[in-house]
Amino acid sequence: MRSLSTRARITATSFVNEYHWGDFSGDPNRLMERYYDAHVHVTNWGTRRLMFRLPRHVLDLDKVADYRVGHHLSAWTADDFLVLDMTSEDDDEDFEFNYEAEARLSATVGVRAELAAGDLRPLYLAWLAGYGAWERDEDAFEPDADQRLEPPVPPGLGTLTAPQRAFADFLRLDDELLASAARTSPPFADTADDLDRLTAWVKKLPLAEKNELLSRVVQEPGATVRMELLRRFRDIHTTTTAAPRRTVADVLDSAARLRAEKV
Repeated sequence: MRSLSTRARITATSFVNEYHWGDFSGDPNRLMERYYDAHVHVTNWGTRRLMFRLPRHVLDLDKVADYRVGHHLSAWTADDFLVLDMTSEDDDEDFEFNYEAEARLSATVGVRAELAAGDLRPLYLAWLAGYGAWERDEDAFEPDADQRLEPPVPPGLGTLTAPQRAFADFLRLDDELLASAARTSPPFADTADDLDRLTAWVKKLPLAEKNELLSRVVQEPGATVRMELLRRFRDIHTTTTAAPRRTVADVLDSAARLRAEKV
């Protein structure tokens, strides 16, 4: 790692670099694929980039594909991992000199665990922020892109977690655009509010599977098993009636009307 930069602050779990002239010679994509679970890049000319790496078995690439938006939200797999790459650009914004990159990563990194636990709100937020760039740059997309349908709307867009709120702010997601999208989002069923059903579901798991899960709790790092169980529980018990999918134009126009009402 030291060969990539003589000035970087390198620890067993992090690689931090700041450039005032020139740029980093390494490949963040490659570093994420091989070594790291999260990456943030902030420039004074308006580029903000956030990347997360997750085990492939906790987030399916086909599911992510519904939310892709060009370079604003992309994803790929490498060995046993899936890498999410999210970018926001604003060339017209005043130059940012107070980057606070590490603080921004600390505020948003909780989104990674939420995705691993089956919460898809961050994917929709990134999709929405991607098309929100159209309001800052009329050449951001082809003219007919406004007829594309939105991806599946996850529950809980009206009640974001603190990491999701920081994530939305990082990607410059407009409040009115978020409010417009949230209109068709059902309430989020927090497992903390459904402990009886969660307990009943766990009791029905086969004994051999429970023993395997307990063994993995001891052997595997962090909250891996917890996130896997939450994801499985949500996949089975999240039963909401899907609202008709809107076009990009519908969502953007609705947000424009909300802004006009505030004037």
